[in-house]
Amino acid sequence: MTLYRKIVSKEAKVCVMGLGYVGLPLAVEKAKAGYSVLGFDVQKSKVDMVNKGINYIGDVVDEELRDLVKVGKLSATADFNRLKECDVVAICVPTPIDVHKVPDLTFVKSTAEEISRRLHRDMLVVLESTTYPGTTEEVLLPMLEKSGLKVGKDFYLAFSPERVDPGNKRYNTKNTPKVVGGVTPECTRHAKALYESVLEAPVHTVSSPRVAEMTKILENTFRIVNIALINEMAIVASRMGINIWEVVEAAATKPFGFMPFYPGPGVGGHCIPIDPYYLTYKAREYDWHTRLIEMAGEINDFMPEYVVERLQDILNDLGKPMRGSRILILGVTYKGDVADLRESPALKVIENLEKKNAEVLFFDPLIKEFDHNGKHYVRSELTEDLLENVDGVVITTAHTKGIDYQFVVDHSPFVYDTKNITKDICRNREKIILL
Repeated sequence: MTLYRKIVSKEAKVCVMGLGYVGLPLAVEKAKAGYSVLGFDVQKSKVDMVNKGINYIGDVVDEELRDLVKVGKLSATADFNRLKECDVVAICVPTPIDVHKVPDLTFVKSTAEEISRRLHRDMLVVLESTTYPGTTEEVLLPMLEKSGLKVGKDFYLAFSPERVDPGNKRYNTKNTPKVVGGVTPECTRHAKALYESVLEAPVHTVSSPRVAEMTKILENTFRIVNIALINEMAIVASRMGINIWEVVEAAATKPFGFMPFYPGPGVGGHCIPIDPYYLTYKAREYDWHTRLIEMAGEINDFMPEYVVERLQDILNDLGKPMRGSRILILGVTYKGDVADLRESPALKVIENLEKKNAEVLFFDPLIKEFDHNGKHYVRSELTEDLLENVDGVVITTAHTKGIDYQFVVDHSPFVYDTKNITKDICRNREKIILL
C-alpha cells in the first residue's frame, strides 16, 4: 500500500517529535482522528506522564488523553529507533533564540539527524517548528538526503507552521486552518492529505516550504509591530493624561481599517517575542536590515522597565522610595489563565524591581513557585494582612479566575493595573492606576 493510501485510510503510523505545547495537542488530535500515534520526547518525565495518561498541557482535555492511551491509540517513547516503525513524522521541537537574538536550530538539527539515520522509503516528514524561510530546504533536506533517499520520490518533506494560541476558547489545534508547503508537489499532496484527515478546518497549500515559513513569520511580526505601536501610544497617552484603554475602545467602533491591540507590561510566550527575529537574522543574508521589526522589539522589550519607572513615580508621589518598598506582583504567567512562564514580561518586571532594591512578592493562581535567574520564588497567600502590609500591587497578568480583584483593591494602598483587568469590576477606582 502506498503512503498516500495509508494516510487517507488512516493506517499510517504517526510520530510526533516533541511533546510540548504544540506537539502534545497535535498528537492527541491525530490519535482522535483514528491514527496510531507515537509521541517522542527526550524528557523522560513527559514520556512517563503520557504513557500513564496524565495530562500536563492546558489545551489538552484530560479525559481525551487518558482514553486514547487506554485504548492504545497514543503512546510515548524516548527511543529514537522506534522512528523506523513510523510512516509520518511531525517535528514540533523548540526553536529558541539566544541572548543575541540569533536563532538556535540545535533541536531541529539534532532531530533531523536522528530521523535521517532511520528514514525509510515512503515516509513523510513535516516540520512544524517556527523558523526562518529556507530552513526546510536548506537545513532539513540535505540532512535527510544523506540517507541516500531522494525527496519527492523516496520520501516526502513539507513545512506546516503551528498555530497554537494557548488558552484560546474558540480556536484550537483541530479547528484552526492549516498552511502547508511541500518541497515538491507530491510532498504537498501527502502533507495536505494528512492534515485534512485530522482537522475540521481548511488546509491551504502554498508553492513551497519557504512561503509557508514566511507565512508564520508574517503572522507574528504583524502582532509584534502592532503591539509595539499600542505600547508606544500608551506611554505618550499617559504623559498627556489620556486613558489609552478608552482610546482603543473608541477607535474599535470603526467597522473598517482598524484592529484593536492592547498595551501591557511587555510580550511573552513562545512566539511573539521570538519568531520575528528569525526573519531579522535571515534578512541579513540578503543585505537588508529589518528596521521596523527591530524597533518594535526594542519598544516591547522596554515595557517592563517602563512599568517599573512608572511605579517609582507613583511611589514618589506617595512619599515612598522604591528602595525597601514591598511590591506584590499579581500574575507571573505570560498570558491570562495559562500556566506558562516562558518569556513572561512579569519576570522582567520583577528583575527591574529587584535591581532597584524593592522587596518583591508574587501571587498567581496557576503558579505555586518558580526559579528565575538562580533565585527561588514561592507564592504568597493573597490575604487581607498581606495586602495591607505591601506598599503597592502591580497587575502584570490578566487572570480572569482565581483572583478577587475587588478584594485586592479594597485592602491595598493602590493597584497599578497594566492589563486593565479591573475595568468595570472594581469600585474604589481612585485606588487604581492604569498603564
